[in-house]
Amino acid sequence: MAELDLRVSKRSATLRGQVEEKLRAAISSGGFVPGQRLIERELCEKLGVSRPSLREALRQLEAEGLVTLIPHRGPIVTTIDAEEARQLYELRSLIEGFAAERCAQIAPRELKLELTEAVEEFARVATSGKAGNLIETKSTIYDLLLEGAGNIFVRQTLESLYNRINLLRVTSMAQPGRLEHSIAELREIAAAIQSGDGSRAAAACRLHVANAATAVLAGKGQ
Repeated sequence: MAELDLRVSKRSATLRGQVEEKLRAAISSGGFVPGQRLIERELCEKLGVSRPSLREALRQLEAEGLVTLIPHRGPIVTTIDAEEARQLYELRSLIEGFAAERCAQIAPRELKLELTEAVEEFARVATSGKAGNLIETKSTIYDLLLEGAGNIFVRQTLESLYNRINLLRVTSMAQPGRLEHSIAELREIAAAIQSGDGSRAAAACRLHVANAATAVLAGKGQ
């Protein structure tokens, strides 16, 4: 596996914020895998920061559910079992379906066009053979979806879920044929939203989440 570029700049954003961002991205992309120990000394060297700065960032990631502190062992990347994954996707389906419906109904035309463009960018990345930015590209789609839904509490709830679901996305996307199906599903969501058909958008979104859950559970041997 290629060496992770974790070193952060000590300018602009707060140091803790930069450390959080680097670690969150590394976990979401699969650079750090569920169950892996996060050894403070090694992370401090790679990030170029002090232990107090690292520990502050790890506490935030623990609050987000990305890191678990194991007594007498230290922090590890959180593991999610099959039942927890099933429950996460059930809740995501309910709330994200609502978000898609509201986005179709109330989002401005410009945002809907941006969403369609973001889906096509995801398709380009997915078929380019250079899938390193898949998670980031897909996050752009969801950010636009939540912006278009116009509900801050829906955004907060889903963003909290996405933090945990990102631990599973690498598993989902690795299932044979899943990327191709995901592209088709996202295009259907974007088309429904652009047409203003809330019911169609909600149904398409729920189908996408259900299929992602099936792929994740297959990866866990369920």
